[in-house]
Amino acid sequence: MQVRRRGFIHGALAAATGALTSARPVWTIAAIDGGIPAELPARTGSGKSIVLAAAEVRDLRAALRGPLLLPHDPGYDDARALWLRSFDRHPALIVRALDGVDVARAVDFSRTHGLLTAVRGGGHSLAGQSVCEGGLTIDLSLMRAVQVDRQRRLARVGGGALLGEVDRKTQAVGLATTMGTATDTGIAGLTLGGGMGRLMRSFGLACDNLVSVEIVTADGRLRHASEVENPDLFWGVRGGGGNFGVVTSFEYKLHPLAHPVLSGARIYPHSEARRVLSAAMELAERAPDALTLGVDLVNNAPPGTERPGRFAVLTVFHSGDPRAGQRLLEPLKRLATPVHDSVAAVSYLKAQGAVGSAPVAVPRSISEYTKTGFLPALPATLLDELVRRFEATPPSLDCGFELAQMGGAVARVPSGATAYWNRPAAYDLMLFGDWTAGPAAGSNAEVLDTAWSGVAPFTRGYYVNTAPAEDDAHVRATYGENYSRLVRLKNTYDPENLFRLNTNIPPSRV
Repeated sequence: MQVRRRGFIHGALAAATGALTSARPVWTIAAIDGGIPAELPARTGSGKSIVLAAAEVRDLRAALRGPLLLPHDPGYDDARALWLRSFDRHPALIVRALDGVDVARAVDFSRTHGLLTAVRGGGHSLAGQSVCEGGLTIDLSLMRAVQVDRQRRLARVGGGALLGEVDRKTQAVGLATTMGTATDTGIAGLTLGGGMGRLMRSFGLACDNLVSVEIVTADGRLRHASEVENPDLFWGVRGGGGNFGVVTSFEYKLHPLAHPVLSGARIYPHSEARRVLSAAMELAERAPDALTLGVDLVNNAPPGTERPGRFAVLTVFHSGDPRAGQRLLEPLKRLATPVHDSVAAVSYLKAQGAVGSAPVAVPRSISEYTKTGFLPALPATLLDELVRRFEATPPSLDCGFELAQMGGAVARVPSGATAYWNRPAAYDLMLFGDWTAGPAAGSNAEVLDTAWSGVAPFTRGYYVNTAPAEDDAHVRATYGENYSRLVRLKNTYDPENLFRLNTNIPPSRV
């Protein structure tokens, strides 16, 4: 299932007129200068159609170390493809950057022409914002170097790296830092949005482990940001998403982790759902930081079951001694015998799904539905509502609720210390669903909207990496008291809102 946060179970260019459509570009203008068309139709950030002159495009290509791809170039379709293939967008230009200088030149070009601008790291955006229609996409996927300093316990990572690459390099020397849980996720979007992962209760979010970044802001300047240099910008990128520029490299602090961990899932029939929820949440309230629990209510067959149905799935991760983790789980023995139990001592790489050279999930062409929200508490009325709303979904619909424990080291960071604000949240709740395109798509979404409406009043804000913003109020609830400071930063570093394809914080001047 999709690129779920913890991974336990989530332009079209018309030729003669220059009008933009969603169809594959058709080139009828004579090409000059080695394949560059005499006029290249494009789209601005405001949606206006413009034409780029061949000489301008030629100069950009000559200034770059990496490739500049146009719609007729070999490799263009691969470079624009996202993990969710249901998004079929055609940028006018794709800059495949090799370094920060390439990124700066791309940003300068985009700002000069007012182009709609997307930034592609791992390409996992569930809103499809990693690639734009008719604008300029800055592709970081060639910038994937991971350098580990074992003595200083630091990792320097290129902006296009995937989290599995970081896990493998750091685990090779017995170290780790908080990453997400889908091994083919890009580290850039993950970290800028906060960065939940299996180690967050022990070591904090991915953004809490940042030491510094290199970032190209909207003025085309490559800046270094840390606690001592451009500290305001460093504050903003730790949870503020891609609102302030293109981060070309990240420096993370690392932690010793060379022993096996306890990880896996216990799958129960849905008849046990309410008891599983209660028992897991009771244990979670007194759990040490090393233990992280979650419960999924799912339709259809999760791994380890033989036939479709409804199930309650208890997820477990313990970052310390596996024997200590097993002792902590003793109270759960009063539950019914699970139909499948994969909880076991494994390597951290196996827990992360990162064993092997470069495992990558198969791109998906289906539609993805995601709603998410933070929960300050778990009253019994919410647990009852979760079960009731889940049971109202059709058993044949591939969907479910996911409840994930937070707290620990995440909550000990003051809410104003970074842009990521929802520190006191006890749990994160997600409703997910997916299906192939067809006439039932609209009714499926309506069913899940109804399911979410029953639990949404219990939430406050949401995790920006798992769902697009619903409206401005949704974004403000996510950033809370940090929102006004983020707007001031946006005014300073991106006053024209060049970087708008994200959970956007518009500058007050626009």
